[in-house]
Amino acid sequence: MKTLKDFDFKNKIALVRVDFNVPLDEKFNITDTTRIDLGVNTIRYILNKGGKCVVMSHLGRPRGLGFEKKFSLVHILKYFSKILNQEIPLIKDYFINEFNVENYLHDSNIVLLENLRFYSEEKQNDEYFSRNLASMGDIYVNNAFGTSHRKHSSTYGIINHIKNYCIGDLVEDEIKNIEKVLYDNKKPFTAILGGSKVSDKINVIKRLVDLVDNIIIGGAMANTFLKANGVSVGRSLFEEDKLDIALELQENARKKNVKIYLPVDFTCARSLDDKITEIFDVKSIPSNYSCYDIGNKTIILFKQIILKSNKIIWNGPMGVFEIDKFSTGTFNICDMVATSTDNGTFSLVGGGDSVASVKINNKEKNISFISTGGGALLEYIANGSLPSLELLRS
Repeated sequence: MKTLKDFDFKNKIALVRVDFNVPLDEKFNITDTTRIDLGVNTIRYILNKGGKCVVMSHLGRPRGLGFEKKFSLVHILKYFSKILNQEIPLIKDYFINEFNVENYLHDSNIVLLENLRFYSEEKQNDEYFSRNLASMGDIYVNNAFGTSHRKHSSTYGIINHIKNYCIGDLVEDEIKNIEKVLYDNKKPFTAILGGSKVSDKINVIKRLVDLVDNIIIGGAMANTFLKANGVSVGRSLFEEDKLDIALELQENARKKNVKIYLPVDFTCARSLDDKITEIFDVKSIPSNYSCYDIGNKTIILFKQIILKSNKIIWNGPMGVFEIDKFSTGTFNICDMVATSTDNGTFSLVGGGDSVASVKINNKEKNISFISTGGGALLEYIANGSLPSLELLRS
């Protein structure tokens, strides 16, 4: 797969797909600039080599029916311009017959296209839209790992309509670190998986069973495994149609001598709004209670595994960590992974909630690598690559 160093960008126009899908508050202020901060190094490199950049991104989930103010990239333009120390034009109408991007690049070496997903053709991977994007430049650069699992025009279709293409430094770093955590020979290797649905991680678990020594499972997805094992989980959420798969995954792990660790107790309440919480062992959860976080015994159990690990990958919270009274499990996992990393373990954390936990606890410097991908990371683990990256290898 070609990288930035394989091309001479002097007097060339680079089409740079970034992932500037950053969180905004109710006043449209950016609350976390990480994705922009990480994405600009590739842009700087191209500009410093005498090239020009047409930067493309999406923001949020617009309907694809045209302009929607709350999803406009105008909200990130000020910060983007600030960190590059120059004014950056925002082009709103670029899917029209008379459009010529070079008219905008006479007075600037960089432009930003308005939200790609304002056009329904983007998510449809429309061939004409893909060709239109490709016609704007000489070299396509994918620097958007977090969207590389999507077969959209700007991440997939465009590659079929441009001769020269490569990955940016962010995607290069993602691949290098994911490959390191998956395939480096350091043992024991522990995967920590949380979140709400087993269905989101079936293929991931199937793949990890061939690679890891331990799989720690928390969050609501643990309920499905426990229910499959005959444990009553009260009123907690679980996936009825995935019980057989949960049993199959556990049996497959046993055959390969991989240990799956499930919670042994939970912090429970009658509802999320209930002011009173109680900790119950998994075999004694009342029928009118729901499990919202792992309990103290589980924290101790998981700690023993994590601190003995030499490689860790973590994706997904242990409970409803956005609510303080149910954040203890997730934050403890965060501290354990950070401590283990400080002691020489290689750690990779990905997924919005896991990364948010790391940032809330100011542990960014105590994690070996923080991935910008959530769904993309999971798909890479499950399949060994991503659709966009496979095309870029050809």
